[in-house]
Amino acid sequence: MRALIFAAGVGERMRPLTATTPKPLLHVGDAPLIVWHLRRLAAIGVREVVVNTSWLAACFAPALGDGSMFGLRLHLVYEGETPLETGGGMLHALPLLGDAPFIAVSGDIWTDFDFTRLHLAPGDDAHLVLVDNPPHHPGGDFVLDAGRVRDARGRDASLTFAGIGLYHPRLLDGWRSALGDDPGVRAQPPRFKLAPLLRAAMEAGRVGGQHHAGAWTDVGTPERLAQLDAALR
Repeated sequence: MRALIFAAGVGERMRPLTATTPKPLLHVGDAPLIVWHLRRLAAIGVREVVVNTSWLAACFAPALGDGSMFGLRLHLVYEGETPLETGGGMLHALPLLGDAPFIAVSGDIWTDFDFTRLHLAPGDDAHLVLVDNPPHHPGGDFVLDAGRVRDARGRDASLTFAGIGLYHPRLLDGWRSALGDDPGVRAQPPRFKLAPLLRAAMEAGRVGGQHHAGAWTDVGTPERLAQLDAALR
């Protein structure tokens, strides 16, 4: 299995830390955030990882090398000066991810989630990991109903997307139609969020999920970074 780590974001809320360091390379405990992911992915047998980059892209190669120190082959994919969002980033990385399902994880989270628990049901386009709504996102994203993920459709949702999922490449089939008049469709390369594609797949009943009750942090502010760092030391 291959994996994609989203690492292209600017990290505006993390300034001034991200003025010189991409958010996934900020340290917590004994390693950068992204290294925690690489270790866990290597431990379950993933051997190729695509990392999409944009902001301060030149920082990644010196920090991570070619991935061999983790037992991986690393592909650093530059998206340009402007990140392509999650959907555009996944589409851009797809040629390196192959035709089989792949793991995708946000580079700015920390978790003890066991990636071996990810399983794609026959016919599904995605399997998402959900967590309890954190204080900074009380409205949540989705609901989980007998293993199926549903859109809350504007109502408060009981769970938040953890930034971890297992995806089949066909999720991106017909991405243009799922986005409608989104101006990102006309950008070169295309720039769009993954959420509209996921919601379309949810409406078709093709998105499974699970609730993770363990440790998870969206490292979105310097304060949350400091709290996580203290907890891991």
